[in-house]
Amino acid sequence: MEESCLTTQDPHDHEPIRDEVQALARENGINEAFVAQLVDEFYTRIRAHESLGPIFEGAIGNRWDAHLSRMNRFWRAITLYTGEYSGRPVPVHKKLAGVTDAHFDQWLALFEETLDDVAPNQFVADHFAGKAAAIATSLRLAMFHDKTGPSPR
Repeated sequence: MEESCLTTQDPHDHEPIRDEVQALARENGINEAFVAQLVDEFYTRIRAHESLGPIFEGAIGNRWDAHLSRMNRFWRAITLYTGEYSGRPVPVHKKLAGVTDAHFDQWLALFEETLDDVAPNQFVADHFAGKAAAIATSLRLAMFHDKTGPSPR
């Protein structure tokens, strides 16, 4: 039998996809510096927000440097595919006291306002807004609409 000269790509090798995503992101102004600017500006606004500020302050307290570092890793991971974030945001958010479904609308509106002010172009604003909307939807479903109850041990 003749041996095939075709090579097969490992279906678990995400490097080509990651490289494509990173190239497209960087071409449009998404890089580490932009992510840092967005995160810093957004959380400055969060802390000053009448409804959201107290929730975040109560949860984060004096650990803002660690939180901002984590959020920078998170946003780089989901927009630049850096693979540098691993965490479980749902259990953390489920523990928050006083959070309502309406807070997610406020969070998303504030995030989009921040993007309007700092994003270098519409592609970047739309890209991050889409990710934020998906995150808000996921957390909302987990926090307010999960009818499965606690996981069995």
